[in-house]
Amino acid sequence: MPMEPWPRIGWRNLGRNRRRTVITAAGLAFGYFAIVLMNGLMAGMTAEMIENGTGFLMGQIQVHEADYLPQRSIYETIGGRDGVDVEALIRAVGADPAIEAAAPRVYAGGLVSSGESTTAAMLVGVDPELEPGVSRIFRGVVRGRPPERGTREILIGAEMARQLAVDVADEVVLVAPAADGSLGNDLFVVSGIFRSGIAELDAQFAMLPIGQLQALAALAPDRVHEIAAATVDPWLAPDAAQRLAEPVSTVSTQAVVQPWTELRPEMMDYAQLAKSWGFVVIFIVFAIAIFGVANTMLLGTFERRREFAVIMAIGAAPGAVMRTVLYEGLALGAISLVFGVLITLPVLLWWHNAPPDLGWLYGDFTMFGALIRPVLRVEYDAATALWAGLALVLTALLAALVPAARTARLLPADTLSGD
Repeated sequence: MPMEPWPRIGWRNLGRNRRRTVITAAGLAFGYFAIVLMNGLMAGMTAEMIENGTGFLMGQIQVHEADYLPQRSIYETIGGRDGVDVEALIRAVGADPAIEAAAPRVYAGGLVSSGESTTAAMLVGVDPELEPGVSRIFRGVVRGRPPERGTREILIGAEMARQLAVDVADEVVLVAPAADGSLGNDLFVVSGIFRSGIAELDAQFAMLPIGQLQALAALAPDRVHEIAAATVDPWLAPDAAQRLAEPVSTVSTQAVVQPWTELRPEMMDYAQLAKSWGFVVIFIVFAIAIFGVANTMLLGTFERRREFAVIMAIGAAPGAVMRTVLYEGLALGAISLVFGVLITLPVLLWWHNAPPDLGWLYGDFTMFGALIRPVLRVEYDAATALWAGLALVLTALLAALVPAARTARLLPADTLSGD
């Protein structure tokens, strides 16, 4: 059977008033552009927060004793007082395909002193060779260098260095309660000073070789508080943590594996809120646009009412005339979507690959304890682009419903007579 002519008629009707069609299509297209770009910016800010919040020190996954958090007791090492095969545990974690690197850590609270100045500090024992694969803390070194394995060297924050009035190569005294009930103390040399941009880190954290902190805190080499791991993508961490539960339990039955979504639930909540807000933006933009499109199509159908009356007078059913207007709306939506993609894609590609740096306007800031760079970063969000495209086409169709219904109710005799 021959194809019905109504889709072709609806398509051709768009050319009856090209200026009106172009203006309406441009409005829908720029609405699509604004939605995709705005959600890309929000996704970029969220990705920046998560990558910095997890990648600077915490890691995307942590393995520790079940009772270690949140108190971080010095006694709650993985495997308890008997310790654990640290190398085997690192191998078990690193065997997962989502894991890029894993490193052991030891924590101890203590005092750092120089001359008459003393400040409280969180002492973190790290493996200088493995830690760079997990965190970016060593990249923040502004003077000197990170500590080396087997040396009594320490890396401190810029604010701590200011409070203690010390610089690279100066000596500081570390005093920390030990796991055997004694009070450990030793002399260390400042190998470097780091600046993270986060005030708490710069003022309170100090990094030293893990073996030196274990000796200071009276912990055996097989006693560590944490195995931190970095994943290929932060969003792979929850699934990777579930997979790691079994191989980790074969090394230590009391160890638990937690992704950053559990360790920092506030960041996860913000990410979900930002994602939900994207759908709210889609609804608001196209809910406003639907009135403009409907008004334009009402005007267009009103101008062609006599033509529709003639078509109905020679035998066309009201439903066929209604479908003509709906096809016109569908064609308008398709044109707008193509135009929207054509103007959005180049801007997204450029903005993603060369995000503008606003460092000249304002400095870094923190959100949920994560450093946010002054960079307008845009991330690709395929889901938002697809939903926005679907919403655009639905907007054009819904806007055509009222004009289509009114056209279908035309009375040919009255319309042609001028009543």
